[in-house]
Amino acid sequence: MSYLEPINQTKLYGLEKYFTELVNFYKNGNYPNKILFSGQKGIGKATLAFHFINYVLTLNDEKKYDIKNYQINSESPEFKTINNKSNTNLITIDVNEDKKSIDINQIRELIINLNKSSFNKKPRFVLIDNIELLNINSINALLKILEEPNENINFILIHNNRKILSTLLSRCINFKISLSNNDYLKISNQLLNNDLNNLVSNELINYYFTPGEIYQLVQFSSENDYDLSNIDLKNFLKILINDTQYKKNNFINNMMYSLMEFYFRKSNQSFSKLLNEKYSYFIKRISDTKTYNLDKESLFMEFNEEILDAY
Repeated sequence: MSYLEPINQTKLYGLEKYFTELVNFYKNGNYPNKILFSGQKGIGKATLAFHFINYVLTLNDEKKYDIKNYQINSESPEFKTINNKSNTNLITIDVNEDKKSIDINQIRELIINLNKSSFNKKPRFVLIDNIELLNINSINALLKILEEPNENINFILIHNNRKILSTLLSRCINFKISLSNNDYLKISNQLLNNDLNNLVSNELINYYFTPGEIYQLVQFSSENDYDLSNIDLKNFLKILINDTQYKKNNFINNMMYSLMEFYFRKSNQSFSKLLNEKYSYFIKRISDTKTYNLDKESLFMEFNEEILDAY
């Protein structure tokens, strides 16, 4: 199964109305040079950003963006240089894999790059993903750039509905993006070549999982030879915990809480009084572990013993 990232996704799914709105802003001269894409992680905000950036950068090119089909021309020189991260009109920033936050050195490097002259007269874009992971020093440095951006510089900041400083929020136009739960499944099916029902059992389909989460779940399972079409949620959770996949895979590490909460929701109709009490206990444990960065392994092991093995 091929690895799909926002940067190389040439087809836009489910976010067409937002793309059209952005294009209309741009055509009418109303597009803000500092915009915040806010919404749930995994719904396609970064993909939308790359599509809009490609649209702007290829406006006068022969191999321009296909606006009727919401599709990037894969033969476009702009697309190719964006893909290999050599495009002089786009700077992308995200948290490094070995880090927990976007550090000050990344913002300092951004400032240096922005002070360099452009090789052409096209607009320049700065795309920063996961801005809630900016540390305080990075935010302060970024605020200075946002206050007085260089001419022809456009900032797109991506926010995953987590708390951010009001000073950062106040400097941007907040462009809120949302999808229905049915949209989640429809887009997931499109990303998986209309094969979602054959790849994932109904037992594992969660209407609250975003398209990005479902796609990555299928990809993870393919890489690890887990057959999601013939496994229920309980046994899948047991496998993840027993195989300590939360230590090996960052995506699963982040998804474990959602999978555990999903298990409780699916079991809700058959809850006994005792299980209801355990549900309240574990929801608080999950919340505390997230908030205070407590030991995850002890939580997962306790959940396995007290819930999965007991009920």
